[in-house]
Amino acid sequence: MRRAIQRRMACAVLATLMGTPAMADEAMRATVDAVVEPLMAEHGVPGLSVAVLHDGERHVFHYGVASRETGVTVGDETLFEIGSLSKPFTGTLLARLEAEGAVDLSSEAQNMLPALAESPIGGASLLELLTYAAGGLPLQFPDGVNETNFAEFYRDFEPIDEIGVSRLYSNPSIGLAGHLAAAGAGDSFSSLMADRIFEPLGLTDTFLAVPEDRLDDYAQGYTRDNSAVRVNPGLFDEEAYGIKTTASDFLRFVEASIDPVGLDADLQAGLSKARTGVYRVDAMHQGLGWELYGAPARLDDLLQGADTAFVLEPNRVERPASSVTGDAVGTVSKTGSTGGFGAYALFQPELGTVIVLLANRFWPNPARIEAAHAILAAIDPDFVMQQ
Repeated sequence: MRRAIQRRMACAVLATLMGTPAMADEAMRATVDAVVEPLMAEHGVPGLSVAVLHDGERHVFHYGVASRETGVTVGDETLFEIGSLSKPFTGTLLARLEAEGAVDLSSEAQNMLPALAESPIGGASLLELLTYAAGGLPLQFPDGVNETNFAEFYRDFEPIDEIGVSRLYSNPSIGLAGHLAAAGAGDSFSSLMADRIFEPLGLTDTFLAVPEDRLDDYAQGYTRDNSAVRVNPGLFDEEAYGIKTTASDFLRFVEASIDPVGLDADLQAGLSKARTGVYRVDAMHQGLGWELYGAPARLDDLLQGADTAFVLEPNRVERPASSVTGDAVGTVSKTGSTGGFGAYALFQPELGTVIVLLANRFWPNPARIEAAHAILAAIDPDFVMQQ
């Protein structure tokens, strides 16, 4: 697949690298088209939005349809489910709440939920829950766990490793962190997200629950077998995978992370801490939602970070002597999926180069990563490590 993308890119490279420092929108479109259109055909993706930031210029392109049934085309207002790309929002919110003094990420879960007292998970900190280092909580909740009995699930959980020793990607882990932090701050998670993140960043097309007057903009998702589907409500879905947004709005969120000048100090602190490494596993440094790699970006590192074995199996962590920033984690990456949507974001803050891909069908993580990497390699050769 990688060689095929590189061959397609060869036809567009000259056009994309010529001209003024700020690439013409037409040349950028040709670069993106060369990668995206064949991949949409290969993976049966009905619709897709691509947002790129380069040399201070924003470029947003749309492809295909938001719904096969209606034939409505994807446009600036099209809302996509972004799945786990919601997690950086959660990480940013919790970091902001800590900056405000509303929560302490070093607090243990049992101090915020007494039902967890003297249980193994009760000794996990909010930060360990937020970064999937709470003893190996599962990827998803078992059947039957809901709002009435979730405390029993956590209390009875038997860790597969010591708290803080290994990473196992988990929605129940980050979900509990978000739930407890919101409770500690004295408000609902959805209200805090709207008040502390969405509104101050001007994210007017970003929602946890799509309002009635925007339902026509909500893309229809499609599964691997092309069944129409949208995400179902679930326990701690808002905290782990619940955001719906446009490509342009998500790009705005990343822009704020790169350059938070003009925002209030607490929000600046939250955005910065969310993309600060807490620990390292192989080439990946775990941030608060974001996943961080070296710069220039190595494709093999990005692919390894999304590998099934890496995600679904516990991996021992290496804790740095201090928080890791700078070139050591100069590339920021995150995939996101629901049953009918597949998303990806990749950027380097120092270069100010960003790409966001939002699609209304699940498609493989490696295809998203390779596509984004190939586009940015053509746009900005400094972004990638030549391999």
